[in-house]
Amino acid sequence: MSTQQTTFPTAVPPAVPSAFPSATITGYPRIGRRRELKKALEAYWAGRSGRDALETAAAELQLATYRRLVELGLGAQDSSLPAAFPLYDQVLDTTVALGAVPSRFADLADPDGRLDLDASFVLARGDAGRAPLELTKWFDTNYHYLVPEIGPGTPFRATADRLVADVRRAAAHGFTVRPVLVGPLSFLLLAKADDDAPAGFDPLQRLPELLPVYARLLRDLAAAGADWVQLEEPALVADQHVPVEELAPSVWDAYTTLTAVAGRPQLFVTTSYDSPGPLLHPLACSGVEALHLDLVEGAAPTPEELEFFQGEDSAVLVAGAVDGHNVWRADLGGRLARLGELARGGARVSVASSTSLFHVPHDVAEETGLDPLLRSWLAFADQKVGEVVTLARGLADGEESVAGQLAEAAEARRTREGAAGVRDAAVRGRAASLSAAEIGRSPAEVRRIAQEGRSFTASGPLPPLPTTTIGSFPQTPEVRAARARHRAGRLPDARYDEFLREEIERVVRLQEELGLDVLVHGEPERNDMVQYFAEHLDGFATTVHGWVQSYGSRCTRPSILWGDVSREGEGLRGEAFTVPWIGHAQSLTDRPVKGMLTGPVTILAWSFVRDDQPLGETANQVALALRDEVADLEAAGIGIIQVDEPALRELLPLRRADQQAYLDWSVDAFRLATSGVRDGTQIHTHLCYSEFGEVVGAIDGLDADVTSIEAARSRMEVLTDLEAAGFSRGIGPGVWDIHSPRVPSREEVEQLLERALEHVPARTLWVNPDCGLKTRGYEETKASLEHLVAAARTVRERVVQPAGRPLIVQHGTRG
Repeated sequence: MSTQQTTFPTAVPPAVPSAFPSATITGYPRIGRRRELKKALEAYWAGRSGRDALETAAAELQLATYRRLVELGLGAQDSSLPAAFPLYDQVLDTTVALGAVPSRFADLADPDGRLDLDASFVLARGDAGRAPLELTKWFDTNYHYLVPEIGPGTPFRATADRLVADVRRAAAHGFTVRPVLVGPLSFLLLAKADDDAPAGFDPLQRLPELLPVYARLLRDLAAAGADWVQLEEPALVADQHVPVEELAPSVWDAYTTLTAVAGRPQLFVTTSYDSPGPLLHPLACSGVEALHLDLVEGAAPTPEELEFFQGEDSAVLVAGAVDGHNVWRADLGGRLARLGELARGGARVSVASSTSLFHVPHDVAEETGLDPLLRSWLAFADQKVGEVVTLARGLADGEESVAGQLAEAAEARRTREGAAGVRDAAVRGRAASLSAAEIGRSPAEVRRIAQEGRSFTASGPLPPLPTTTIGSFPQTPEVRAARARHRAGRLPDARYDEFLREEIERVVRLQEELGLDVLVHGEPERNDMVQYFAEHLDGFATTVHGWVQSYGSRCTRPSILWGDVSREGEGLRGEAFTVPWIGHAQSLTDRPVKGMLTGPVTILAWSFVRDDQPLGETANQVALALRDEVADLEAAGIGIIQVDEPALRELLPLRRADQQAYLDWSVDAFRLATSGVRDGTQIHTHLCYSEFGEVVGAIDGLDADVTSIEAARSRMEVLTDLEAAGFSRGIGPGVWDIHSPRVPSREEVEQLLERALEHVPARTLWVNPDCGLKTRGYEETKASLEHLVAAARTVRERVVQPAGRPLIVQHGTRG
């Protein structure tokens, strides 16, 4: 049955008539302007503060946010303020509210099935005996959520305590807020089957049992004073494992069930990051009182779809007209005209952000170090709230009521188009002259022979199952303090250079002591794996306060890619900037030191990228700058060069029809960056944070000699996909989940390596952590690496290599 043939009844009249606000946002940065929540969380986890201090910090941050949003023009008592303040992750908060405790954490629940705060942090961070929930990317963003684990017997019990407390606290201070939950369909579609589930089990099968729990939560929130509740359904804009013709009836059933709940609040359903497509029909006709559409990444409703929003009993069309995912000022004139068309088409239109604003920093006005011209082109969260308010006023009162704001926005766009550096003829000429022959290397087998004939160590070839790390070592308080003093001008260049060289030597000596086979320099000179490159490439700018949450308490400061890209310095090729540090590390040891670079796709994914040209063109410019750096590392004698692409899947379009074009240019950009070296130079790459099954072909297409990949938290799931795809080059599936503070035991690492050897020939297997060690402490790092090296040696002892034959593994494992 196709969705075109499916007929859904007309909208059910709203249960409790109440106006939806004319202007709203779907979420706001929640970590704090000065990362107050991050600091409170980490103090609590470290035992430096108690739970009361954490709860107080979180409550103060919520109230400060409400006050700020009202200052910016949103209403204090019209439900325009979203109460979206998870302490760790919004999916984890919904998991706790639903009582959906995974079976392996069942002992943490109280007799009523509830998880307290500390128990929820175990799900997020693990404990001595358990790995935490898996982390993976949140659609096409740089945020990562905790994946629920659902089985046939997973309990569902409504636990609205924290949500109710947020509503009542806000009311006590004069704010009527809108609680936020992940919607039932997205919750189950984003979940994975738990370890006890039978083969073929789909969490979506539990939808009928889950809906009564949502109904109870809705009634509890209404009783607490919530007029509206926001249910987020972003999974409905992405192609899922369930065909859309099968999913549409589930959407209809879910929301007609919820809208039939007596005594509920009104329902506001959001669909960010793209368009719901055929699923718009069952959503809009289900009786929900307001429905959000992302009009930035998704298409505006067609005239036929607009009919769903016509009439007093239909849903309010909440138009996501302001980009919540990037930092450029909106074309207010063009957006207002489009909103006017929707309103003239008969829809009741409210104005909103396209996504939650937690994807962008707080306030561009604080970035006084940015060039004023560049700053005039930007809109962070506070400015985007202002844009939403402006559009709502213009829609209600006419264009002349916001003429000044429209003119200012138009002038910003005009100056941006003609500013120096936005387009560089030399950079564009080099990119335009590329030939297909420049993107690619010799066949993998030819390179393997050249690399096996090369002595990467003083004693000859690398051993079987070589051990290494991903790149960074812990950034100690001393390293961060030295960097801050240098930036402030209190530490002279020469002394800072000396400090970094001493730190590099300390890290090299530690790795030698631990017995690692391939070393890294530890990256003490790098504040961030993207920002460091942005600081050495023309066309980028960096911020001071532009923090954005990545996961939990982890934050990044995305750089702003505003112009054409090349290395800084004289001439088109500019100057090498990683060679001095990596070359110094290599001079200290006879063991090979990897050169460490961030790949072009990750630099784009973890930056705010210009929106005035195709991403593929920008990627090629970045790739050419990196190609120059790779060539300089090779010339300096570095024989192993790692170009990290942890974000390869983050930019993957949500619709399958659009994915191949992205994979084509992203793979080509990586190969452009790495294909200028000799066959004997070994190119590594690294990927993490992702469900890799969808991009196995692209991973193979990168054509790296060795790929290290996140695998510990998902317990080597990715290897099945790689084996099925015939992946045959070097592979380093992570055996230590560095996103949790727990130290894996030697036995645990051995078990993961044995599992890996069921899928990977021993001659191609590398041993490494999941990711870089920047966020870990030295005590846990040393202990974990000791276990990693010891486990690799134990498994290596089972590997024999008869003369002239490939490596084989005893005890029946593959070779």
